[in-house]
Amino acid sequence: MNSTGALRSLRISAALAVAGLSACAGLDAGQCRDADWYEIGYRDARYKLQSQAELYTQQCERHGVKVDAARYEQGLRQGRYDFPDRMT
Repeated sequence: MNSTGALRSLRISAALAVAGLSACAGLDAGQCRDADWYEIGYRDARYKLQSQAELYTQQCERHGVKVDAARYEQGLRQGRYDFPDRMT
């Protein structure tokens, strides 16, 4: 395979990976109801994500579940404190 073909293959693989991860990001009704918002915020900070509170609010409102944004932000802050080398 030449370098152009390899580059195209890499781009296609990357696009498929991003699409797959995006599909996994959604929360279903059970996940919204059973969520430990502190732990979710902590996890998001560990993986160097910006606040996802608005996204989770939109997803869970569809299922009639209110996100505890204060607990989420507490977990996010603690995770950023515990994993400072992973944040920019």
